[in-house]
Amino acid sequence: MGEIKVSPDYNWFRSTVPLKKIIVDDDDSKIWSLYDAGPRSIRCPLIFLPPVSGTADVFFRQILALTGWGYRVIAVHLFGASLGGFLAQKFAEYTHKSPRVHSLILCNSFSDTSIFNQTWTANSFWLMPAFMLKKIVLGNFSSGPVDPVMADAIDFMVDRLESLGQSELASRLTLNCQNSYVEPHKIRDIPVTIMDVFDQSALSTEAKEEMYKLYPNARRAHLKTGGNFPYLCRSAEVNLYVQIHLLQFHGTKYAAIDPSMVSAEELEVQKGNLSVGQEEQ
Repeated sequence: MGEIKVSPDYNWFRSTVPLKKIIVDDDDSKIWSLYDAGPRSIRCPLIFLPPVSGTADVFFRQILALTGWGYRVIAVHLFGASLGGFLAQKFAEYTHKSPRVHSLILCNSFSDTSIFNQTWTANSFWLMPAFMLKKIVLGNFSSGPVDPVMADAIDFMVDRLESLGQSELASRLTLNCQNSYVEPHKIRDIPVTIMDVFDQSALSTEAKEEMYKLYPNARRAHLKTGGNFPYLCRSAEVNLYVQIHLLQFHGTKYAAIDPSMVSAEELEVQKGNLSVGQEEQ
């Protein structure tokens, strides 16, 4: 139990990448917590947005790997998981007249909150105690048999969920369930990669198909397994797909990588493609 939390990689991440807190309200009531890693010279970093149950450090395996290859991870490229993916789409939609987002990577994400059939309860989350809200979130976690790596990922996410307070959970669940949907015509020109899994996750097949219809020109990154948290339990594959997505921006002002690192990084992608291809044969 708790293998990820006590792992050398996670402890190295926590000891070397400082947690920053930014006050975004006049009365200090709203604070953003974030990890900003990689070369500060990069003006167009990659930003990861966590799911309902996650905190900023759930992407530590992506941060460690990508910054090692020369990327700045923290705004033009957004990687969003579940609710984080929905919010990434909405932010791109909201700023479409004065674009702030140049590309999207959507992992196990959705485009319409009605898929959860809880829009009628969205306004009541603020009245519920934290333990009830956590129980609601845990209801979407896999309960069947899983491999040890996926079990460790679930344990880690449960631990992260326990660290969230009532107001944080209530706000996330409200965003996740209040009646809202993405207007695709406003972001149709943004490059998109849709990343999803073929095994059990909180998203239905219908929700995944709706994403494919919404973004017919999107690249698709399919993982055979990974459950709700592939960025933890299938991090090597997720990191590879992120690199492939970002390759199209190398040599432009939207590159998220230090130019001096491009050649070495491209070699890593080629090696990764080769190993993935060999595994599928």
